[in-house]
Amino acid sequence: MTNDVERDILKIYEGSRPKEEELFETSRVNHVAWSLAAIFALVAIWLAIALVNAENQRHALATNKCPDMVFKSGVDKACLVTVNSRDHWWQHLWHAVTNVRPLPSNVGQ
Repeated sequence: MTNDVERDILKIYEGSRPKEEELFETSRVNHVAWSLAAIFALVAIWLAIALVNAENQRHALATNKCPDMVFKSGVDKACLVTVNSRDHWWQHLWHAVTNVRPLPSNVGQ
């Protein structure tokens, strides 16, 4: 084979050669932004769970659902961990979100 024939054959197969800049896959997704969005979503869920637990215990204390059997003015702390003062968790979340400010206790004084 002469060089001209080889050159013609190489021109035919030139299109099938991989381009080196496209050889590796590159992702067009912004991983930092999606990671931050996922972290913020998890933190928001964690804070909502903590708010539901705090409102559950606050409402149990306000309605005196966990009185201590020995000391009448005391509170049973083991009961506070397991008490369900409202029927559903979303009721605690709704009440905590909508009632941010406590009612003033010394209005008439």
